[in-house]
Amino acid sequence: MQISRYRRTSGPKAPVMMGFPIILLTTVGARTAQERTHVLGGFPDGEDAWLVVASKSGAATHPAWFINLAKSPDKIWIEVGNRKLRVVAESLKGQARLDALARVAAVAPRYGEYQKKTDREIPVIRLTPAG
Repeated sequence: MQISRYRRTSGPKAPVMMGFPIILLTTVGARTAQERTHVLGGFPDGEDAWLVVASKSGAATHPAWFINLAKSPDKIWIEVGNRKLRVVAESLKGQARLDALARVAAVAPRYGEYQKKTDREIPVIRLTPAG
C-alpha cells in the first residue's frame, strides 16, 4: 500500500492488507536526519500497543527503519488509521520476544518463517504511546 493512499483513505482503524493490520511508522534517518515513513504490518498488543517485526523478509541485514529507530528512539511516530501517535519503542528480548513473535505468526504465518531464512535474530518491537 502506498503511503499517500493510506493517508487519503484510512478511517479510525488500521486498514487490513494480506489479512493483518497495516500501520505507518515514521522515524528519523540515521544518516540523513530526514523523516522516513514506512508501511509495516502492525499487530495490536493489548489495548494501546502495537508490535512490529524487523524481518526484512528474512534478509541478512536489518531494515533501515529499525536502524533509524535504534539511533533516534525519541523521534518515532505511528499512524494507525487516521490517528497519528508519538510512540516509545521497546525491542523485546528473550521469552518476551519469542512470545510476541508467536502471537504475530498466529495472525500472519509468514513472519514465523522469516527467522529460518537468516542467521540474525529478527527484532520484535513493541510500540506504546509516549507519555
